[in-house]
Amino acid sequence: MALMTKAVRFQKIGGPENLVLENLSLARPAEGEARLRVAAVGLNRAEAVFMRGHYFEQPVLPSRIGYEAAGVVEEVGPGVDQSWIGKNVATVPGFSMSQYGVLGEEAIVPVAALAEYPPSLTHVQGAAIWMQYLTAYGALVRLAAIGPKDFVVITASSSSVGLAAIQIAHAEGAKAIATTRTSAKRAELIALGADHVIATDEENLAQRVNEITGGKGARIVFDPVGGPFVEQLAAATAPLGTIFEYGWLSFLPTPFPLAALGKGISIRGYSLQEVRKDPAALKTATKYVYDRLADGRFIPRIAKTFPLEQAADAYRYLESNAQVGKLVITV
Repeated sequence: MALMTKAVRFQKIGGPENLVLENLSLARPAEGEARLRVAAVGLNRAEAVFMRGHYFEQPVLPSRIGYEAAGVVEEVGPGVDQSWIGKNVATVPGFSMSQYGVLGEEAIVPVAALAEYPPSLTHVQGAAIWMQYLTAYGALVRLAAIGPKDFVVITASSSSVGLAAIQIAHAEGAKAIATTRTSAKRAELIALGADHVIATDEENLAQRVNEITGGKGARIVFDPVGGPFVEQLAAATAPLGTIFEYGWLSFLPTPFPLAALGKGISIRGYSLQEVRKDPAALKTATKYVYDRLADGRFIPRIAKTFPLEQAADAYRYLESNAQVGKLVITV
């Protein structure tokens, strides 16, 4: 008789209401794969976009979901280093969610996606590191090389990636200007390290950035929202600065702002895949993050946890934008 395991899947494109916890046959890892006993899964905007059919890849229905699991390696496929077995690991996103979705009791994942994390972290914390820190690292450190003279505008700053960007800005000596729609999260963002917070529904973004930077503007903008908001971001960007667009949370057309013409601004599409697909870059990036997690410079912020049975509720909460930090499902 085949062994069974529980996993979350969806049968049609749409929202969290389509997520169902199902009993599936326990799979065995093939060459280049490992089987992970999942303890916790971090939620990301990528999954919410994926289930709605707006991500880089289209779901192959019925589709699993989930990018970022932490747990213990139980089995490896043929030709895979046996020393992985028994290790506490987390998955680095960038694989196919339809094929390798991790939201469940067990997950088959590519060995190339496994990364250890400091033993001082819990599984819940381990599920809240690689997507956020590597995404922010790739843009802010690897590409932009931010430093002590820089101001960095970080939009959607209460998200896990936004908070990671704030911590990385500090690690590199830059000033973090966090944006949020209202003042409700201002005090918490300041407490979590933001040097300045701008409530964009209540304040003029460009005016406030100019005040903060002494009229220079921000050399780097790190934005997952896109849409018409990019016009305001361009107005707040310094001449020859760069706006990194790493998401499309607005789901609205993103215009090319006229301010970019006069100031020579670059608007650059970016994703974690740039780091993920370059083995040398990924090795450098994971070491950068690991070292700073180990010595306490980086601390993942957990906003709330949900049990596996409440996966749909967890994704509804993610889409409500009420959280400050990472949402994690425990298994």
